[in-house]
Amino acid sequence: MTTMKEIAEQTGVSISTVSLVLNGRDEGRVNPALAKLVRNKATELGYKINPLARSLRTNKTRILGFISEEVATTPYAGGIILGAQDAASAYGYMLFTVSTDGKASEENEIATLKRYGVDGFFYSKMSNRIAHVPESLSDYPVVMVDATDYENKVPSVEPDEFMIGYDATIRLLQADCKRIAYVGCAENMIAQDGRLAGYCTALQEAGRAFNPSLVCNVMNDGPALRAVNKLFDDEHPDGFFCFNDARAWYVYECAARRGLTVGKDISVVGVDNHRVFAETLEPQLTTVELPHYEMGYWSACKLISMIEGKDVDTSSCPSARASLPPLDAPIPAKIHCALLEKDSVIS
Repeated sequence: MTTMKEIAEQTGVSISTVSLVLNGRDEGRVNPALAKLVRNKATELGYKINPLARSLRTNKTRILGFISEEVATTPYAGGIILGAQDAASAYGYMLFTVSTDGKASEENEIATLKRYGVDGFFYSKMSNRIAHVPESLSDYPVVMVDATDYENKVPSVEPDEFMIGYDATIRLLQADCKRIAYVGCAENMIAQDGRLAGYCTALQEAGRAFNPSLVCNVMNDGPALRAVNKLFDDEHPDGFFCFNDARAWYVYECAARRGLTVGKDISVVGVDNHRVFAETLEPQLTTVELPHYEMGYWSACKLISMIEGKDVDTSSCPSARASLPPLDAPIPAKIHCALLEKDSVIS
């Protein structure tokens, strides 16, 4: 096992200098070229920091706690958690993840993570909602993921819901659709309000009058299919922006019943890039991909910057398909989502 003493001997510096560099405390204290030499030599020799020794020395465990309600049991959890884990690993942190199902469960899990000595917390909700951070986390650095603090005081990150609706509608306008419908969500939520506003703005900028008859807000159930069926018969849309990929399925179903071909007779854009729908709908659905990985990565970088009191580089996010906002972005930080071109929009 390589030691700091061996690195010091091979680079011709003191052990204290090696310690400063490898513990990230060299800025303003060690010549940058010398610090780079030490890091390169440590990598070459396979040096590994002893996390227990460092935690005793710094009173930091370099453990982050991820608290989620529903998120960890959904198809989207992998992306959020993987993004947070990748960023945490890049900066020498570990991630502990727990899922809760109510206030009592949440407080128990928070208490458990505190006993492990975590340095900071992620607090995540499902479906981008406004939430209160528990009082029990008030003494810790906290970043909210896919959720927003009631008072906009706690750093948070979410998809840019307005731009989702705007970009999807612009794509349908580019396909020369004349009657663009919005198949939205009947539930009152941030995503619904933002996506509808983006849809309306895109139409307005194109000189199209908003027609409420072309808006069909539904849930995921039998009545939803009947409502979309009625939309087809009453309004005859040639373009459909759908709140999510699941609702796009209703459009595909209604089109098939009428002998219409998606991508030839009508155009459809969804949201989510949900794996099940992305792989089963034919033709494949053009969709706006929600930035689950990017939200996880950004939130970890933000949390680490709060813990360490210094800037953290977000430019090296390895699997991002959407640009990350700056860490000092206004609360909530918004990520402009990527529109994935497939085959459901008339070319």
